[in-house]
Amino acid sequence: MPVWVRDYSWQQTDAAVFLSLPMRGVRVTQANIFCTEQYLKVNVPPFLFEAILYAPIDDISSTAKIRNETIFFTLYKKEVGMWESLIMENGDKEKMQRIRENAVIKAQEKADEEEKSKAVTKREHKKYALEATMKLEETERKRIENLKEEERKKVTEELEIWKEKQRNEEKQRRIQKEEKIHRERKLIEEKKKQEINKTKTLNAGTSKTRSIPTRGAGSSGNIFSEKLKEESFPAPRSTSTIKISFTSRVFPTALRESRVAEEEEWLHKQAEARRAMNANFSELKDLNDEEKNPDWLKDKGNKMFATGNYLAAVNAYNLAILLNNKIPVLYLNRAACHLKLRNLHKTIEDSSKALELLIPPVPDNADARVKAYVRRGTAFCQLELYAEGLQDYEAALKIDPTNKTLEQDAEKIQHIINGTAQDS
Repeated sequence: MPVWVRDYSWQQTDAAVFLSLPMRGVRVTQANIFCTEQYLKVNVPPFLFEAILYAPIDDISSTAKIRNETIFFTLYKKEVGMWESLIMENGDKEKMQRIRENAVIKAQEKADEEEKSKAVTKREHKKYALEATMKLEETERKRIENLKEEERKKVTEELEIWKEKQRNEEKQRRIQKEEKIHRERKLIEEKKKQEINKTKTLNAGTSKTRSIPTRGAGSSGNIFSEKLKEESFPAPRSTSTIKISFTSRVFPTALRESRVAEEEEWLHKQAEARRAMNANFSELKDLNDEEKNPDWLKDKGNKMFATGNYLAAVNAYNLAILLNNKIPVLYLNRAACHLKLRNLHKTIEDSSKALELLIPPVPDNADARVKAYVRRGTAFCQLELYAEGLQDYEAALKIDPTNKTLEQDAEKIQHIINGTAQDS
């Protein structure tokens, strides 16, 4: 049975009523209060207080405070004036019951309105967030399209410059070839002239020889002229064809100038990239050409991670890795997402893969290696594999020995290991 509170006290002004409800013997931390314009009910087990007020109040502005086992109410009147009493007196039971029922109905209607208002506000916020996300994506898409357009223009200009250069070189070669042919023709003509002149000279000498009388001459003069004719006109050279075969190569350099190992590695990587781009992955069917860019997907994942949407970030990194699985930062960022989602074994796998791709260790990838060791070490420690975690933190400290935070974390892990050893 509830204990009805009768020993309450109240005071009033023209604008407000001050009500004190003592809850003796009970430590009041919270109370179940139901208040409308003309009905007030307070439930603090085992105490119960109910009042049908003398006149309507402003239930929105009115307040309640709990202090020293007492609840203090400040009830603001809707109409300025002095009340004859706090509670409506000499009211029949039906009227009282009607006031209670109306209070409950109004409270229910008010709760429904607030719920609808909250739902509308939530939809508006969701709509605004969606519009903001779409605007961001549209801005990002336009930025990428502008970059692509600038790159296309740049490549087009470079191609035109190269074509112009090729045309000039071809024109120069053609001019040189024509000059060479012209010189060869001149040389041939000069040789022909020299041969003709030589033949004329020989013929002139032969005619002089014939005019000189000799003994027993006749047959000897004819033989000499035939020899001169044979010497003046040599037999033409025989024609032949020389076949030249070249080694087939992808690169424009000669085989003697090539680096075979590096070229084969480059060709292998290009083939892998083409296979990845042309692969029929079901995840990539819905992506357009712009979104099939690992860098674009990486930036998308970074934005999702910054907003706390770790699952969406993991999906973006997964698609980027499908397109190119040789970028260490993709595995490193996905490890950070798995660590936030407490997928600790996947964190260890991705961090290890990133470290494999960060070989050889150089100053440019030092920060990435530190992050990989720290994330893998954190996952080990959360799996209570403190020895392995300490090894990774020490490896990170070797790369960045001035990092005080890493040094403090390593000391904490060492203390945990020492404490565990002492307990055992």
